[in-house]
Amino acid sequence: MTTIKEFICNPLPTPNCHASTVLPLPDGTVISAWFGGTKEGTGDVNIWYARRDENGWSKPASVSYNKNIPHWNPVLFLKENGDIVLFFKVGRKIHSWRTFFSISTDGGKTFSKPSELVKGDRSDGRGPVKNKCIRLSNGRILAPASYENNGWNCFVDISDDDGATWRKAPKIKTEQALPMFNRQNNYTSNLIPMIQPTLWESAPGKVHMFTRTPVGRAYRSDSDDYGETWCQAYRTDLWNNNSGLDVVKTPNGDLYLLSNPVEENWGERSPLTLQKSTDNGTTWETILVLEEEKIDSEFSYPAIEYMNGSLYITYTYERLNVAFWKIEL
Repeated sequence: MTTIKEFICNPLPTPNCHASTVLPLPDGTVISAWFGGTKEGTGDVNIWYARRDENGWSKPASVSYNKNIPHWNPVLFLKENGDIVLFFKVGRKIHSWRTFFSISTDGGKTFSKPSELVKGDRSDGRGPVKNKCIRLSNGRILAPASYENNGWNCFVDISDDDGATWRKAPKIKTEQALPMFNRQNNYTSNLIPMIQPTLWESAPGKVHMFTRTPVGRAYRSDSDDYGETWCQAYRTDLWNNNSGLDVVKTPNGDLYLLSNPVEENWGERSPLTLQKSTDNGTTWETILVLEEEKIDSEFSYPAIEYMNGSLYITYTYERLNVAFWKIEL
């Protein structure tokens, strides 16, 4: 593998940053976005983005719905007409998030004034919550969604008109958790808590997700009908530290997964590894350790995309910067 590693901007325009997203474009340009401000959850946190071309990364610019309310978890997506959608959350607390989006018609150089994704929504966390949307073989778009209101639950938002309108699929059922575990950790449900799914389609109509959980393992659910219905989520062998993970499928069917393989609730967000599966996610091999540092380091919330033989990766680097990798397979 041939690799490029760099920081998007050094220093960034804000003292704190997190939750990046990455989008390679057919012309070789790469767009990344993240949230940044004084500290996660403070009123000055906005969405920032930058564009990488043959001259390197552009100076970051910001998108904001309201300069006094925290912004969270941007997600980039390419529409069929070439427009770029930037989804993000706005709200003082996670349970009150509203989902907004901006559009770029010039390849990520500028973005429009934000609009609300589903007008009037206040509690269901519509649209993608952290990881990228995927376009299925029939053209449908699935947004991996979750909410943290009265328990942690995952679902998908479905669009059959290239993102013009969305409808919410039923939440994913999961297993019973140990009552003592949920009481000790202040979860309000007796089920395994799950958030922030990541999606892939293995064959036409057959869609899968991994989810973040606090029980030491990622959970998985599968759909045979283009995301309309999903089986009860089940435990996998993938370690999860109750932090973000992301997966991408390449044209030959291989899967590449970025995560912190730590078997502990709120465990260390290091190391950050790239794993590969050639059997649709049943078994995995670690092929690259991107970061592995001292205790209390943070390399987290990775995003991964594929285009034209290369993987494109971004992630939080110690809350101080956004790291970028291009890996030619």
